[in-house]
Amino acid sequence: QLQLVESGGGLVQPGGSLRLSCAASGFTLGYYAIGWFRQAPGKEREGVSGISASGGITSYADSVKGRFTISRDNAQNTVYLQMNSLKPEDAAVYYCAAGVLRHPRETSIAPHRYNYWGQGTQVTVSS
Repeated sequence: QLQLVESGGGLVQPGGSLRLSCAASGFTLGYYAIGWFRQAPGKEREGVSGISASGGITSYADSVKGRFTISRDNAQNTVYLQMNSLKPEDAAVYYCAAGVLRHPRETSIAPHRYNYWGQGTQVTVSS
């Protein structure tokens, strides 16, 4: 059974850091591009960051550039999102998703490009 499980969310003060993990089971994550997305209450789901299947190409939403870093460890079948300098507006449920894009070096932060989704992990940024 193909499954993605996010972890690492929690409560952090503004300016703090969190590292989210996205662990895959039932399939080999290395064949898939991975995206991180978030959804705050009353807002649409938005793309945060993506990494190509090859691992060499990454992309970020403008709102997180320079603060978030996506990486993958195919040996561990896991993708990470390191989030630094967190702001209250980063608070949301964060989801990871896997998809097969046109090319192994392609990345995307468009939700419709992804087929498999995790259940999400809550990130709260508050003092």
